Parts: sequence; structure tokens; C-alpha cells
Amino acid sequence: MSAADGGDAGWGSIPELVWSAAERYGEREAVAEGRTRISYADLGERVERAAAACMARGVEPGDRVAVWAPNTLDWIVSALGAVTAGAVLVPLNTRFKGAEAAYILQRSRARLLFVTGTFLGTSYVASLRRATTDGPGDGPLPSLPHLEEVVVLADDAPENFSTWKDFLARGEAVLSSEVRARAATIAPSSPSDIIYTSGTTGRPKGAVITHAQTLRGYAIWSELAGLREGDRYLIVNPFFHTFGYKAGIIACLMRGATMVPQPVFSVDTVLANIAAERISVLPGPPTLHQSLLDHPSRDTHDLSALRLVVTGAAVVPLRLVERLRSELHISTVLTAYGLSEASGIVTMCRRGDPPETIALTSGRAIPGTEVRVLAEPGSPGEVLVRGFNVMRGYYEDPAETAAAITTDGWLRTGDVGVLDEAGNLRITDRIKDMFIVGGFNAYPAEIEQLLGLHPDVADVAVIGVPDARLGEVGKAYTVRRPGSTLTSDDLIAWSRREMANYKVPREVEFVTDLPRNASGKVLKTELRSRDH
Repeated sequence: MSAADGGDAGWGSIPELVWSAAERYGEREAVAEGRTRISYADLGERVERAAAACMARGVEPGDRVAVWAPNTLDWIVSALGAVTAGAVLVPLNTRFKGAEAAYILQRSRARLLFVTGTFLGTSYVASLRRATTDGPGDGPLPSLPHLEEVVVLADDAPENFSTWKDFLARGEAVLSSEVRARAATIAPSSPSDIIYTSGTTGRPKGAVITHAQTLRGYAIWSELAGLREGDRYLIVNPFFHTFGYKAGIIACLMRGATMVPQPVFSVDTVLANIAAERISVLPGPPTLHQSLLDHPSRDTHDLSALRLVVTGAAVVPLRLVERLRSELHISTVLTAYGLSEASGIVTMCRRGDPPETIALTSGRAIPGTEVRVLAEPGSPGEVLVRGFNVMRGYYEDPAETAAAITTDGWLRTGDVGVLDEAGNLRITDRIKDMFIVGGFNAYPAEIEQLLGLHPDVADVAVIGVPDARLGEVGKAYTVRRPGSTLTSDDLIAWSRREMANYKVPREVEFVTDLPRNASGKVLKTELRSRDH
């Protein structure tokens, strides 16, 4: 049985995949990052050296290692190196502020952190230091006693922190045979990563995914998408997100495609990269493809190599699918649906599906999984998923795990959807009130919790409202404290300092009170109806 049929992916662990790719694809280009070009053989060596350095540092199998950096070659090497040493990868969202990153480092008890130098004018190290000054730890960040070392992916680092070069040098005493022996101890059922996702409680929870789940899921994804050797894949989806890491890095390793990481989303850069790098594969949210089609200088760039687009995460207009095919002559346009708790992949369209199926649904259950909707056929209800892709649970959170996964193995997604007669799933709403800002999941409960920290905010409720550019953005209905003169501009400016940009409400409406039901819950349906 092949991986596409839901069977074995052919590798027991991610390090096995890395070495297999190095052997199979050898001198084929693995990563193209500006002037830096490295082959699959070179990538295999670099990952092995990073794993050796992790082992020299004392990283043991099962230890958590975090990466807080944009899409770069260093992210790929540090993350795969940690996983090869048996660590469990904890990716951190590059849009986080220091306190948000510190919370996940503390919850996961990460022993080691790889962090970018200055990115987009922000020093991540400085922001983390500000958030972790007080505490019992004697490591680089006092309030994180479990964190033994912070490696800055740059040529210089503050005192008590390490540079990437110095960190790698420490691994020189560890033999290749020792790294291979360590990697050989990793079982398919060993955790490979913990992806933190926020829920209705407002606090991020870590979905634990294994090596076997990752490999099987993305062997299927690669097969259904038709990714092939020699493809050139522009990875705009962030690596910290399941889709960027697994449908990006892992899928490319499986198929021998060239990874072209793009650290910052900019349509101008996307256009330039597609032309200069002869990009053939471009997954991303619908907003990316829409802005590409509508860009005034689109016709001045050669986009003829593009052949595969995979999108999802939001409503996909039928017109978008038609334009990608007719204007850009892209032969394969597919939509898909997934969530971190299901390894990022649940349903997917198939090549050859009609444009209506691709635009109006997220396709059918992937092999090895079942999807059902708690409603009459053709009616909307909560989407449930069961199969190899369902997480092992939330990290060290049995109560939340029990709430999310039924005793017979069904994952409650919290999404509302409709299944058609052919088994295609259409997501219609979200039980958890989550909304999607330009491809990023925004959770009202988490944003409300942060806004509630403002000294002038007495009460607040956040909903998602339509936005022409980003799909949806947050709107905050806010009750001021007595005597406060807080303005919407004040609260938005404060939010920009305290939370990731996609979480910041774009609109604030002050109200005297919030509508609530008898049990005290805010009636968000009423707030939404006010807004229409």
C-alpha cells in the first residue's frame, strides 16, 4: 500500500527522511536563499552538524527545542538538527511579542531556543529579555529556569547567549556515527513536534504530533498535490505553522523539490521570486493569490513556470480559481482543510476535480481518515475527524485533551461544515468564533484576555468582520471604565505594542454594556448582527 493510499510513508522518522533525501537527490538544489545555494547532500551534512551540536549541548531524546525565526535556511537546519538529535520541535510564531513567546517556552519547558537576530527592525532577543527579567533561573532568561541556552542565528549575540557559529563549533567533537546512533533510537511513535494553538480558553495549547503522523500525512499531501522532483517551491507560508513546515520543508524533502524560503510576505517579492527562481509551486492563502492576480505590474514578470497552487484556510472565490487557470495558465489549483490538532491535513481536493468543487469545498477526507458532521445529510454541524492524523493530545493537558477527543477517537474540530453526497466538505462557520486574518488564525478569547489587561477596559468582546484585503479582521466592542476617556486610536496603538499584528483589532466600538445570556456569556451572534 502506498502513502497515497494511507499506508506507510517509507521512512520511520524525520532524520531518516533527511538522510534518504541527501542520498537520493545528492547534488540537486535543496535550498535557494538569495546567493546561498545548497544541495541535498550539503543540507544532510548541515543538519547532521546541527544535531551533533544539540547533542554536545546535552539535548536528550524528548527534550523540547524551540525555534523563533522567519523562513530561512537557518530555520530549516536548526529545526531539523534538533529533531535529528531526538528533540521535540516547538516552533514559535514570528509575530509574537516577548511575553507571548515566553509563555510557550515556559509551558513547553524548552531547554534550548534558536532565535533570529533582528528581523523587520525588531530585536527578538531584546523583546524576550524584557519579558523574562525576574525569576529563579540562572540561565540566560531568569524567569525561564528550564531554558539552558539561547542561540542567536546571527554572527553576534549578547553576553550569556551563543552565536550560531559558536554553537555549531561545539558539535565538532561528536562523531557522525554518534548522531546516526541517536537518530536510530527515534521510534515512529515518538513526538516530532508540539504546535501551539489557541483555543476558546484564550491560552495556547500544544498539539503533540509524531514522526509517523507527519511523514504519512505529507507523503499523502505530496502525492495528491502532484509535487515532483525538480519543482521549485516558494515557501511563503510561515515555517512556524504546520503548513509551512510540513507541506513545505517535509514535502520538498520527500520529493526532491527546491525550497525557496521567503521570510516576509510582500507581493512584490513574491512576483520577483517567481520570475527569478522559475517557481513552479506556490501554496498560500487566497489573499496571496488574489493580490498576485491584481498586482499592477504582474504582466512585467515571467510567471510561466507556475503550475501548482494549493490554497485554503478561508473562503475561496470561484472567480479566483478560474482566473488562476485562465490568466496564469496554472494547470493544478487545489483547496484543502486542516488544523494543527489533525497534523494540519484533513481533507483535500484531487487533481481533475471541477472548479466548483475546488472553490466551494475543501475536498474529501484524505486516505486513512474519516470525516463526519454532527447533523442531517446536507445540513451544517460540527466537523469531527478520526484517523492516523489526530494528535496524541495536548501537551501535559489531559483535561483539554479529553474535551477535544472522544473516547472512540473522534477529534472535535470546533468548525461547522456541510458534507455533500460525494464526501466533499464545506466549512461554513467556526464554533470557537475563530476568524482568519490573512491566513493567520485569530482567537477572540485570547485577544479579549489581552485587551482586558488595559487599565481603562472594563469589558470587551471581539468578533471577526469582513475585510477586503485580509479576509477578516478583529472588531472590539469595548466597555470603558468609569471616568475613562480612552479612544479607539489609543486602544489600537496599545494593542500594537502588546500583541501580534494579526490579533490587533482594526476597529473599536465603545458600548455601555455587552449583550449577555442568562448564564453570563456574551451573545456574539447579536454583536455580529449589529455589524451587518
